[in-house]
Amino acid sequence: MTRGYRNRADDGLLTLLGDLPELTRNLVTAEVNAAKSWVSRTAKDAGVGSVWFVIALFFLFWAIPVLLVFAIAGISSWWPVWLSAIVVFAGLILVVLFFALLGLLKFRRVVQRDNPAEAVSTDIRLVKGAGHDDA
Repeated sequence: MTRGYRNRADDGLLTLLGDLPELTRNLVTAEVNAAKSWVSRTAKDAGVGSVWFVIALFFLFWAIPVLLVFAIAGISSWWPVWLSAIVVFAGLILVVLFFALLGLLKFRRVVQRDNPAEAVSTDIRLVKGAGHDDA
């Protein structure tokens, strides 16, 4: 249950201390939910990125026989055969590059995402530092 912000300037010390357990519970719940969401999104993006790399490897696997056909056709000196082999090989390489780029972009999104554990450590540092005012 989320509550809106209210002006607490007129609240007494006991009222504020009485609200502290609820506020702490809400903070912990929000951090746990953020961590669950982060893990879910990260796992999904890593899985999709892995699929793109598998697809890229699949096309790379079939590019090797095309390269061999190109070598055989080139040796036989039939211009249309090796020219077509070069075109097919270049097309497969473009497909490999496309799917590898898709996988790379997905993994880059995983690395750039904010980690909720960093937010928790920041909160702990702020709470520890709140009692030590150097001003």
